[in-house]
Amino acid sequence: MYEPRSFAYSLSQLENGWAWSVYDEDGVTVADGAQASRAAAQAAVDRMLRSSRTTSEAEEARV
Repeated sequence: MYEPRSFAYSLSQLENGWAWSVYDEDGVTVADGAQASRAAAQAAVDRMLRSSRTTSEAEEARV
């Protein structure tokens, strides 16, 4: 059976926007970027986490 992966994320305020990073269970950066607003950065993180969950569910269905 497939175990879902866990992720952590960070948001950091920059001089001209917000940076975001998503990390896997080992602390490895799996995605990052920068957006003009905090809301846009949070939305980017949320999209990445949703797409990861969808990918994980698809992998589990193939097993």
